[in-house]
Amino acid sequence: MKNKTVYICSECGAESPKWAGKCPECGAWNTLVEESVVQKPEKTAKRTSLANISAPVKLKDVTGKDEVRTLTGIKEFDRVLGGGIVKGALYLVSGEPGIGKSTILLQLCEKLGESTPILYVSGEESPRQIRIRADRLGVKKDNLYILSQTDIETVCEQASEQNPGLLIIDSIQTMNHDGVSSTPGSVSQVRECTAELMRFAKNRDIPVFIVGHVNKEGSIAGPKVMEHMVDAVLYFEGERNSEYRILRAVKNRFGSTNEIGVFEMTGEGLKEIGNPSAVFLQGKPADVSGIATVCVLEGTRPIIAEVQSLVAPTPFPAPRRVSVGFDYGRANLLIAVLEKRCKLFFGTSDVYINIIGGLKIDEPAADLAVATALASGLKDFVIPDDTILIGEVGLAGEIRAVTSIEKRIAEARMLGFKRAVIPKRNKTDFKTDMELICIDNIKEVFNKL
Repeated sequence: MKNKTVYICSECGAESPKWAGKCPECGAWNTLVEESVVQKPEKTAKRTSLANISAPVKLKDVTGKDEVRTLTGIKEFDRVLGGGIVKGALYLVSGEPGIGKSTILLQLCEKLGESTPILYVSGEESPRQIRIRADRLGVKKDNLYILSQTDIETVCEQASEQNPGLLIIDSIQTMNHDGVSSTPGSVSQVRECTAELMRFAKNRDIPVFIVGHVNKEGSIAGPKVMEHMVDAVLYFEGERNSEYRILRAVKNRFGSTNEIGVFEMTGEGLKEIGNPSAVFLQGKPADVSGIATVCVLEGTRPIIAEVQSLVAPTPFPAPRRVSVGFDYGRANLLIAVLEKRCKLFFGTSDVYINIIGGLKIDEPAADLAVATALASGLKDFVIPDDTILIGEVGLAGEIRAVTSIEKRIAEARMLGFKRAVIPKRNKTDFKTDMELICIDNIKEVFNKL
């Protein structure tokens, strides 16, 4: 074997013999990283590639139609997974440092440890440190085994001998593969270690959870190909100074990517929040301009969200536009619609939009609430606290229909709202004791409120 130096793209994993500012494969800038790799003999590589050849089978002959998922005992976690853990699946859990990745996995061990053995592999902590954290979280299961190891081949050997019902790797950036000469955490190491775990999970039919770090841009550290190799990518969101955490799946081969799980970080670990709408509305100020309420759908779950806007005059020629939790381009689009169709002028004012609770809204049904909050902040009028606004705003100022209007209104009614502003095209024969204000155009909102 001999070493050679190559440049590997951290986004797509492509190799280049020399450095360049732009990746020749995916076009990303400043992503080529110098690494030293070991060249294996051609015969060994060929023999390895032919080792696991299996004969093709018909799809109808493959068993697993009535596969039963393993419930974790954490309802919010099961919701995001799509109904539970699938055998032989490879899951990647990522998020900011201190957000709760290791905490949720230890709590998972507490729930599943009653019925199945679990192997928890840590490359960052010693068994004693893990015991201290487990005692704080109340995790005391006889079926939980701890292994402090960074060599991925040793980990797979130990897991094969132990034959656990679940394998947890914390974290993939600390794992090392002897066949790669680069340092742990590099693109090559992360890719090879993930591939080794993928082969182990599929061959042994054991689910594997991998903890992944994030880089300074907030994306998952390591090659982008790692996200393609795993079956599901779970991402923890939330502000460091806020106790609320949101778990969402950005990729899921066995379920929807629209579901979210909401947790509260406490001294005893993560606590499930069964009714996030009530939590997000806590502390909502009364009789204040620039505040509107909307019901959005996260998968099958309706969530009431509070939209706040602040429109303040500025002496500078270029006013600021800041949007937190709502798409920046969509916010500028709504401002343009209000200026053109409603004759509201924002050209001399700074505009700030914030979605309370760390929630990120990407559903068009929130357009009407955001636009009304912007107008309320500009003209300083108060939107009634018992009113909810639902609808998509078009470029002509029209209010377009949204899906699942009955489910949204039922959620609003349960939380005490008495009035709902909805698109006229959503007016159906469903029964509700809420007052429904049906509108066609954005101008009608200000007249009827």
